[in-house]
Amino acid sequence: MSIRCCSHSILRSSWRPHPWLQARGAQFGRIAWWFRLASQHDTLWFMESVIVKNIRMSSEQAMAPAECTFAEFFAGIGLMRMGLETEGWTIAFANDIDEDKLAMYRTQYPDARDHFILDDIHKLPASSVPSVTLATASFPCTDLSLAGMRRGLAGTHSSAYWGFVRILEELKSRRPPIVLLENVVGFLSSHNGQDFHDALLALNRLGYAVDAVILDAARFVPQSRVRLFVIGSLTLKTKAKQRSSLSREAPYFYESTLRPRALADYILRHPDIAWNLRELPEPPQRTIQLRDILERLPESSSFWWSTSRVEYLIRQMSAKHHAELEALKRRSSWTYGTVFRRVRNGRSMAELRTDGVAGCLRTPRGGSGRQILVQAGHGVVKARLLTPRECARLMGADGFRIDTSLNKALFGFGDAVCVSVVSWLARNYLNPLAEELLGSKRCVVSSGAV
Repeated sequence: MSIRCCSHSILRSSWRPHPWLQARGAQFGRIAWWFRLASQHDTLWFMESVIVKNIRMSSEQAMAPAECTFAEFFAGIGLMRMGLETEGWTIAFANDIDEDKLAMYRTQYPDARDHFILDDIHKLPASSVPSVTLATASFPCTDLSLAGMRRGLAGTHSSAYWGFVRILEELKSRRPPIVLLENVVGFLSSHNGQDFHDALLALNRLGYAVDAVILDAARFVPQSRVRLFVIGSLTLKTKAKQRSSLSREAPYFYESTLRPRALADYILRHPDIAWNLRELPEPPQRTIQLRDILERLPESSSFWWSTSRVEYLIRQMSAKHHAELEALKRRSSWTYGTVFRRVRNGRSMAELRTDGVAGCLRTPRGGSGRQILVQAGHGVVKARLLTPRECARLMGADGFRIDTSLNKALFGFGDAVCVSVVSWLARNYLNPLAEELLGSKRCVVSSGAV
């Protein structure tokens, strides 16, 4: 038998399938058909290399790990994204209502125009959200904190959580396999735990079994920032089975570094919630101190406060903190600390911290306001606000591009999530969970990950 192709006649009377095709013939109907054709005719082999190449490429693409994509709700300046991308996740969608935060997000991520929607989550149509592996929600903490008078999930700001739940509900069959919530630990006790209870049951009703952990950013960076994380997985078992298994355990069974007594006790006391607790490694111990992230500003920098302003700050301190600062002033080396102003018994007080860790960064318009750096030693006390770059470093985001005013930068970082914490959670929880749910190792750090 002879077939002419490209002006060449090629005859192959003893043709045998390429080993790669032979090994995979059973997997592909077209290859099996080609095998049968080859056995019936003394098939020429001049097309074999082309077929092998094309089929191999298409099969490898079909079997290649799909990207682990995520939708970032309440995206802010994009630090959740920064943390997830270091562990191989790919952004597919982002949403926030704050124009100033979006401006910072765009500076860091020029691709924002492709996926960022600036809108109130209560008005955001679910149809605008693509299908993703993970949906994150760092919803407003204002009404869950003391600064927000603990209005809870019914408050003006924190009620945005229900907008997120609505979107998950309307996604129906397109619901992401994993959800991640992040908020202050006050979420756990808001309205005597009822808000947390309602929030988790809402996820249960959508098919998500839930887990919760508490992580302090001080494990990674020199900032005390304790946050509650909830992970929901679309693998809900029957509530009856989970309820009985939980009720037999003692509180200490759940208690750990990541689930301290208050959270462990909450889990035990709420067997009506469908829990799916996962064992996790111990988070690392921090290796850097506050002094390590500070910028070396010249004496002439406008950031440094005047002598009169520093003296006023010192007068706002309690006798204990004043004495501590005086002792540091007499040292022959520099010591660095931070100060927050708080209202105590109707009076503004300056509270000093000198353990090498900054207090929790806050937004300038809420809570304790701006954080002040104090430098004492050699008979001198100096003070200034933390710089935007120092705030970025305290959030594990040293590479973040900053091109905005001081106040807007402080607000953006003070209302964000610590990058290092997110990366650790992704590496030790989200990636293994995605592998289990999706059946393959799909989240692999790409060479372009930041």
